[in-house]
Amino acid sequence: MNTGPEAREGASGPVAVQADRGGTDLVPTLLDGLRGTHPALVLLFGAQGDELAALNDALRPELPPGCVIAGCSSAGEIGPQGYASDSVVAIGFPARHFRAAALILPDLPALPVSAWMASLRQLARDFGHDPARRLFGLMLSDGLTGQEDVLVATLDAALPSVPVLGGSAGDGLDFQVTTLLAQGVVQSNVAVFLLVETDLAIHEVTFAHFSPTATRAVVTAAIPERRRILELNAEPAAAEYARLTGLPHTALTPSEFARFPLLLRMGSRHHVRAISAITDDGGLSLMSAIDTGTVLTLGRVDDMAQGFSDMLEALPGRPLMVLAFDCILRRLALERAGLSERISDLYRRHRVAGFNTYGEQHSGMHVNQTFVGLAFLAPDPPAPFPAPEGVDAA
Repeated sequence: MNTGPEAREGASGPVAVQADRGGTDLVPTLLDGLRGTHPALVLLFGAQGDELAALNDALRPELPPGCVIAGCSSAGEIGPQGYASDSVVAIGFPARHFRAAALILPDLPALPVSAWMASLRQLARDFGHDPARRLFGLMLSDGLTGQEDVLVATLDAALPSVPVLGGSAGDGLDFQVTTLLAQGVVQSNVAVFLLVETDLAIHEVTFAHFSPTATRAVVTAAIPERRRILELNAEPAAAEYARLTGLPHTALTPSEFARFPLLLRMGSRHHVRAISAITDDGGLSLMSAIDTGTVLTLGRVDDMAQGFSDMLEALPGRPLMVLAFDCILRRLALERAGLSERISDLYRRHRVAGFNTYGEQHSGMHVNQTFVGLAFLAPDPPAPFPAPEGVDAA
């Protein structure tokens, strides 16, 4: 993916490689693309469970000693050609420009926050950040435990000066089990935190294609620990949501949830509280935190392609790559609108790679139906020394 002018000038950004998940040439294809990068970090997106473990075992001996390998299952992939499914995307971060360390945050259901904080602070001390380079964090979390809100708050408290982005591991649209890889181990019910240092320029890019309507609803009954709304406006939640959207109850599917998101206002901004499913008791299962008494606003979908294109074009230079965490509900909305190929073309042109998530993390928040990315650009050239007095600058 590094064929643009920045690469020719000497900066080599991350490289994305993609192969069919069940193909016999999976490992050779990934290795062919990764070897030349001499990676300090490799991220793997798309493989699940034992497949992820086998892939780690096959790649490990062929990669440089000390290379950190991490990854997770997904709800879809973003590779060199754009959106994909049933594939594996490997992203290699060259040691020439990157250094990384990994930490597993275990036992998400029990929320051992104090232990997590101690481990995160120790990781930062051991890492020994070079102040001349940029430091950032990446978080991959089990997307079914429902603890991302606590995780991002913990990271923000433990490492307040480190910008952290991430995504929740997925399982297609099955919502049954997600798995994560770090330190040679594949597990569920954990999060993986990566501390990364680079001499490249980095720019966070986020985009959410919705705006609030005048329609509001109050959560009158909920089960916060299960991210479940039982009642909206003192009515069964799914039935009231159907009434507010004007949809028949039988039409409430993930695609329709993506078209009509529920928004939570925080300060001057609205954030999606995405619906994943209707529960057996007529409630709504969400992908972010919710509580009784919360006021929600019904959202409407805005232009999903032009605004996104404008955001990428506004970057200060052509990216060497954009690492992407893109909500599966956003992808479903794009597919329904017939825009997935147009977005895939934008991804190809701007070198976007990553995976479709069950939720995204940035700026100390867990959000849904949002594109969260980190653009890597060639380092800014050093400022020229002023010419001595009386001598013209060249």
